Amino acid sequence: MAAHSSLTMVGRDSELAELSRLVGLASAGRRWQGRPGAVLLSGDAGVGKTRLLIELRDRAKVEGWRVYAGHCLDFGESALPYLPFSEVVGRILDELPEVAQQVASHGAIERLLPGRRVRVGGEAREVGPAVEVPGHDGDRAGLFEAVHALLEAAAAEAPVLLVIEDTHWADQSTRDLIGFLFTRAFTNPVAVVVSYRSDDLHRRHPLRRQVAEWSRIPNVDRLALSPLPEDSVRALVRELAPDGLDERAVASIIDRAEGNAFFVEELVASKQDRDCEDVPGDLADVLLVRLDRLSDEARQVVRVASAAGRRITHDLLAAATDLAPADFDAGVRQAVEMNVLEAGARHYTFRHALLGEAVYDDLLPGERVRLHARYVTALGEAAGRGTAAELARHARRSNDLDRAVEASIEAGDEAMAVGGPDEAADHFQQALELLEDADRAERLGIDSSKIAARTSDALVAGGDAQRACQLLKEHLERTPADTAPLARCRLLSQYAELLTVTENDLDAAALSAEALALAPEGESPMRAKVLIAHARVLANVGREDEAESFATEALGLAERLAMPVLASEVVTTLSGLHVKTVVGTEQEALRAALEAAVARAEQAGALQAELRGRFLLGRSYQDSAEWEVAARWFASGVEAGARAGTPWAPYVMESRWQLASIRLITGAWDEALALTDAVADGAGPVIPLGIIAPSRFSILAARGEDVLDRVRSLRSLWEDEGGVGVFSAGVEIDVNGWRGDAAAAIAAYDEVVSVLGRIWQEHFAARVRLSSLTLAAIAAALPSASAAERRALLQRADQLLVDGRTVAERFRSGPGRWGVEGQMWEARLRAEHLRVRWLGGDASSRDELVGAWVEALESVTKLGHVPEEARVRAAYSQILRLVGETAAAAEEAEAARAIADRLRAPLLVSDLGAARSATPATDSPAARLTAREVEILALVAEGRSNGEIGKQLFISTKTVSVHVSNILGKLGAASRTEAAAIARRDDLLP
Repeated sequence: MAAHSSLTMVGRDSELAELSRLVGLASAGRRWQGRPGAVLLSGDAGVGKTRLLIELRDRAKVEGWRVYAGHCLDFGESALPYLPFSEVVGRILDELPEVAQQVASHGAIERLLPGRRVRVGGEAREVGPAVEVPGHDGDRAGLFEAVHALLEAAAAEAPVLLVIEDTHWADQSTRDLIGFLFTRAFTNPVAVVVSYRSDDLHRRHPLRRQVAEWSRIPNVDRLALSPLPEDSVRALVRELAPDGLDERAVASIIDRAEGNAFFVEELVASKQDRDCEDVPGDLADVLLVRLDRLSDEARQVVRVASAAGRRITHDLLAAATDLAPADFDAGVRQAVEMNVLEAGARHYTFRHALLGEAVYDDLLPGERVRLHARYVTALGEAAGRGTAAELARHARRSNDLDRAVEASIEAGDEAMAVGGPDEAADHFQQALELLEDADRAERLGIDSSKIAARTSDALVAGGDAQRACQLLKEHLERTPADTAPLARCRLLSQYAELLTVTENDLDAAALSAEALALAPEGESPMRAKVLIAHARVLANVGREDEAESFATEALGLAERLAMPVLASEVVTTLSGLHVKTVVGTEQEALRAALEAAVARAEQAGALQAELRGRFLLGRSYQDSAEWEVAARWFASGVEAGARAGTPWAPYVMESRWQLASIRLITGAWDEALALTDAVADGAGPVIPLGIIAPSRFSILAARGEDVLDRVRSLRSLWEDEGGVGVFSAGVEIDVNGWRGDAAAAIAAYDEVVSVLGRIWQEHFAARVRLSSLTLAAIAAALPSASAAERRALLQRADQLLVDGRTVAERFRSGPGRWGVEGQMWEARLRAEHLRVRWLGGDASSRDELVGAWVEALESVTKLGHVPEEARVRAAYSQILRLVGETAAAAEEAEAARAIADRLRAPLLVSDLGAARSATPATDSPAARLTAREVEILALVAEGRSNGEIGKQLFISTKTVSVHVSNILGKLGAASRTEAAAIARRDDLLP
């Protein structure tokens, strides 16, 4: 009889050598550089990843390494956060009890212990308001740090190899923790290998984007297993069938297995089966052939196991299998002996996931329902220990929907408790779908508004505030105030606060006030939460004084009710109320108070309060153009979010956006690109990615990359997030300006003003900036414009000046501050308009034109906006040349080019193309021009085309063209517009 699987690895020697080298096994005394050696191991299902990892494990153990492996399982819609790390943590603490003492300070590690995640049969948590746990707050920072510290401690005496298998089934939280370990420094030798099925990574698979992101981390290597070549397949067949197979059978295996080692094993086993004379045409049939050789008891064990997925504990399988103990033991033993199941220390696993899937798919629909029902019963009894996520899955698939609701809520709470917001949102939403049956909700005694609120929290933590808003809106529409005032209060309060961070035309303050009116009187936690939410809503709509009053009341309640996390939230809100609207010593005092609030929030474990405080401090310094201090606060917010595993949560994403903007402004462009790398892979929620994308596209465009289609694709997000509109439209305007397409630039301006005027207000602050950029695009297009086009462009330029000035005047006279950035764009607006008028033939004052550009240059250097300084200097150089100050023009051009060269952004200085130095003349221009040329020059200065000039002077258009070329050459002008400007400058016109 042939061996079912090869005891010797075949055809993978080079891959094993490379994998050993990458993790450090091949180089004794490898010097660790403060980061884990990390490898992404990919390949199709059955190609040999697990066999290679077993070989790597054995080699590592021989060299004295400690090896810990965690496995991701296919729980489908019932993902259990951090499942492979629970396995790893349990093994480390079992094997190294002294390590447990070293990491005792990291209490979060206990949350991953396998025993802590198992629900005891018959026990269920009460579905009620979430309990406030200090230091918790859905924060994954402590958990991530704890896992890192555990691995660090385990590697103190010997190197550690951590293997996470089958991450194509990993939940989002597991993927986030893997990413954290890839980027977090280790002092002791720790290597990480992560495997996944490459054939499972379809275009929308979440791991596809994650792998792309991980691949850019410097210390992460990739190793892809390709199918075995024919000679290796033949060698594997010889080992599996030492008695030999005829050539026809071997050729068939080679043809059908396509280099997949598992398929080779299964096909060889099928050929060796005396009862199977022909190999079925479908692989599933090949896989299921193995079941035909099992006893009835073994087949029943395998079928029951398939409903649990690839892996199942002994106790749960025994409880779910309707067999006498002796028959069960005999069935399990045969399934293991026949290599269908593999026995571990506490569980059984299908030898290959494809085999388990084939068995499950072979079940009849009624069989599946009955098997899942058995699991529900087993998990509800003390004999069957499992997770809430497992119970929810089995309950849904067995149509036990009441039990599915309770288990889904329990699974959602557990996911949030370990920092898995994406999985928590999925579980809660599944419960909400089932609770739409009013009879079921009443029968279970569950207030669906509480579950909706928890779902909203999970969605927001995962970066999908828009979906959270929509969900709350839908539930509010079904929740009348007269029959459910407390439920409506809870939903309204949360909805109103979310409205302040999404684009809409609703009155958030009025909705929040309605929620407060419905809140219970007296000292209740719910009233305290509604009060602080109302204060934040009022602060967001500019009613800071009223907000302060409600926040103070909330603080008193939170302290009396011993709610430290909420108290920290209130203190942060109070400290940040006026920090952006005051200056001088008062501003410094408020900043100091806000810093103290951040420290308090950190100590209390109030993550959201900490993130809000860091963001507000960054914005305060940003508004004063104190770029480096602002950048430090924003960076700290990004880092805190990364540690917590919530990179798209409120205030984390905004901190990344503002930090990228600062890096763009200060000329640290490579850092800005690194901060926005997720845009390239689409690795994140759509709107957060859209918010940071314009910074990236602005840099790439200035460096000459064609980004126009990508920028225009962001228009679909303008209605949902106005910030995307402001900055993506700015990039569109710039790109079209550099292309000389003023019409497209003006169209982009008009479209974004139309959208933002509708969702914000007509005179929004960024309109000054957009007007200035559009004027620059018009200036670039004027030299090649016809007379009719020139008149239309000049008319539109005048309107853009009015647009921008109206906004600036409104902000200067309003309660807010018109900061240094606003002042810079206002100066630029005036300078660009005068440049357009000059290039268009307006005989405005030369001194006024030069003075405006001097002011624009002073304001941009004061602000420290590096790329705009390059653009202003290039434009100023053009102006200086047109008015005859060639030496000064050359100096400004050199300074502009130096900036552009440093940023590798030639398009920033495109104006220099029309501002090259003229060849010095040996005589005056007037002496060099003939009378006819002076006559034609005057008509050129009026904006007449060659055809129009020819008709007026009764000469051919071709003759006019020759005269115009001579005029340009004599004056050293690059264009008709420049020739007209020189003529006015030197009084050459009659």
